Amino acid sequence: MINQKRIRGVVRLLGALALALAVAPPAGATIVAGGGPRSQDCLAVFDVPVALAPGVRSIRCVDGDPACDADGLVNGECRFPVAVCANSTSEPLCSLSGVQSMFLAHAEDNGDPKFDPDFQALQSRIDNAIDPPSNDLDSCTSPSNITVLLKGPFPGNRCRSATKVLKLTTTSTFQVNRFYTDTDTLRLTCRPAVDSCDPLSLFDGTFDRIQKQVFNASCATSGCHDSQSQASGLLLEIGAAYAQTVGVTTNNGVAQGLGWQRITPGDPALSYLFRKVTGDLGVGLGSRMPLGRPPLAANLIEILRLWIEAGAPETGWVAGTDA
Repeated sequence: MINQKRIRGVVRLLGALALALAVAPPAGATIVAGGGPRSQDCLAVFDVPVALAPGVRSIRCVDGDPACDADGLVNGECRFPVAVCANSTSEPLCSLSGVQSMFLAHAEDNGDPKFDPDFQALQSRIDNAIDPPSNDLDSCTSPSNITVLLKGPFPGNRCRSATKVLKLTTTSTFQVNRFYTDTDTLRLTCRPAVDSCDPLSLFDGTFDRIQKQVFNASCATSGCHDSQSQASGLLLEIGAAYAQTVGVTTNNGVAQGLGWQRITPGDPALSYLFRKVTGDLGVGLGSRMPLGRPPLAANLIEILRLWIEAGAPETGWVAGTDA
C-alpha cells in the first residue's frame, strides 16, 4: 500500500529543491539586495563575483587581492566588477515584477560634483541591456568595473583606504494599485596592501603622478576642467593636460599682461596654474583652485613646484617627487 504521507513529504522536498535552484544566483556570484522590505526588494539587485554573507551590502578589498580586485595588481586601486539585474527572482518573499525606471546616483555629467564616469558607464549598461520599462525576469547587465583609487601616496609612502557607494533607485510599473520603489546600495572599499604605497610602483613618472593625484582628483571633475565643461577653455583629463598647460598662454588677460603661461617651464612664479593652487593671486587673477574645495595638499604643491622648476618634463622622475 502506498504511503500517502511519505509521497507528500517527497513532493514538498522536490518543490523546495526546485525553488532553491530557481532562485540561486549563478555560480561564483552573489546577489546583493540593497534595502527595504523583502516583499519589494526584488525590483533591482546588484550581482558581484565576491562571496558575501546574506544581508551584507559592502565589499572590502585589499589592493591586488584577486578574489575581489579584478586587475589583480598592487597598483593603488581596486576594480570591482558590478552587474545590475531587474525583476530578480532571488527573493522568494517578493512577488513584484515590472520595472518602470532605474537611476544610479551621480551617473549624470550635469555639473554634479560627485559625478563618477564609472557610475555613468554602469547606468549606460542598465539603459541598454535592461532598457526600462521591462517585465523580463532576471534581466541583467554585463559586469562593469567600478574603480576605487586609494588616497595617497602621502609623505612617508603612506596610503589610506577609499570608498565608493553605489545607490540605485528603481521604480516599479503600476501594480497592486500603486507604484513601488526599491532603493539599493552597495559600498565598495579599497584598502592598501602592506608596503604597497611606493610612488615608483604606482606612477610612471612625476607628470603621471601630477596627472593622477592632482588633475584627476581635484581638477578634471564635473563642472570644472573635464571634457564636458572645460572651464576657462582648459581640459585637464588624461591625454590632454600636458599639451593644454606646458608653455601655453592662459586665457586670463591679467595673467597674460604679466607674462604668465599656464605652466612656464622652469619658473613656478610665472606659472598661472601653480599660482592658482597656492592662492598667491592679485586683483583680476581669479580665485584659488580647486574652487570651493579644500586646498591642495602641501606635499602635492611641492611636487608641482619641483616639476616646474625642472622644466616640466612629460616623462621621467624629477628629484624629490618620488617620495
